[in-house]
Amino acid sequence: MGSGELGATMVEVHKDLLRSLPEPRRAAFIDTPAGFQLNVDEISRKAAAYFQRHIEHPLSIASFKNREEISGLAAEQAFRTLRQADYILMGPGSPTYALNQWRSSPIPEILVRRVAAGACLTAASAAALTVGRFTLPVYEIYKVGEPLHWVEGLDLLGRFGLDLVVVPHWNNAEGGSHDTRCCFMGESRFGKLQALLPEPLPILGIDEHTACILDFAAETVGVRGLGSVTLRTGGTDRRFAAGETVALGVLRGETRDSADASSPGRQGSPPEPFRSEPPVTGPSAASSGADSFWGRIHALQTDFERGLAGGDFRIATNALLELDRLIWRAQGDLESPDAVVQARDTLRELLVRLGTDRAAGAGNAVDGLAPLVEGLLSLRENWRSDGQWAAADAIRDLLRRVRIQVEDTTSGVRWRLES
Repeated sequence: MGSGELGATMVEVHKDLLRSLPEPRRAAFIDTPAGFQLNVDEISRKAAAYFQRHIEHPLSIASFKNREEISGLAAEQAFRTLRQADYILMGPGSPTYALNQWRSSPIPEILVRRVAAGACLTAASAAALTVGRFTLPVYEIYKVGEPLHWVEGLDLLGRFGLDLVVVPHWNNAEGGSHDTRCCFMGESRFGKLQALLPEPLPILGIDEHTACILDFAAETVGVRGLGSVTLRTGGTDRRFAAGETVALGVLRGETRDSADASSPGRQGSPPEPFRSEPPVTGPSAASSGADSFWGRIHALQTDFERGLAGGDFRIATNALLELDRLIWRAQGDLESPDAVVQARDTLRELLVRLGTDRAAGAGNAVDGLAPLVEGLLSLRENWRSDGQWAAADAIRDLLRRVRIQVEDTTSGVRWRLES
């Protein structure tokens, strides 16, 4: 979307996109692009209220404001919300801030996997700038006055065979007496920016209050809203008006214009996994070598014991998740593999302690168990993604021993407490 993702012009677009999805149609909003703003929580509340009132659909918040400040448990809860979402909305804020927070996190891979599984990703305004091969640093150029440049984008569209740059606010006119088209750059300045791209790439310009809908299953591109979508290749612009539908191959440079489903365009390659580490908060595990590594582990053990003693499963679970991420990071930073092995043994020992204490106090309510179980299931999902099947199975066995049954279904992981 070029803009207006929470406005009246996009209400029917959101509704139609949601209707196109199978049940349960879980919707989620990522707050990262505005994570640096003091009113970020207000923006999230506004998004949820907009969906409840106008779309008549609940909207969960996947809160990942700052990768250095978020706790392990809170991060895993955000990732879990996204993994379960069928409709994901991300919008206003700073594109470069969002990129800095999302890089080396599971979020880009989660988004690709969800889209590949049939979910709908709606990237609007600042977030739309991040999905292509390169990202326009709008604030840095327009507000700060930095030299013209591009930054590497997430290239989510590239994972589906679309090698291009996305630019929202294409028809912006806020400048009044000066040109602010092309996302506040102005036509002449944007021409210079285009010349700075490392290689000639198509530009997908999306007008404000306009949606460009890429349907990878039907291999079509549809335009909805008040404006149009512009495909700029070299010095040539091709404009698609609202209500128009063309073949997705047009964005790939293919000549066929028809959106006839009987003759689909070239399919994109299957998404390749991102090669990135999981996010690590706080100081590097190996910043001062093995001594610092073990000091951090002992501190997390203390946090775990404190949470367990006080019956606060959030503290205990967060300590386990932080320990797992510390070990993951240390695999590349420490020279001694024995230290990593010993640390993993410590983690497993704490998991057993958690299960033993839970069995002794089995009368706790399900609501009280939710943070603990969901945190452990997120940890299990991470280990499964990393191919650590034995460790993942150990968590499932641990939960089973304390009468918590885990079910892997096509719509996600479910758990229940046996009576």
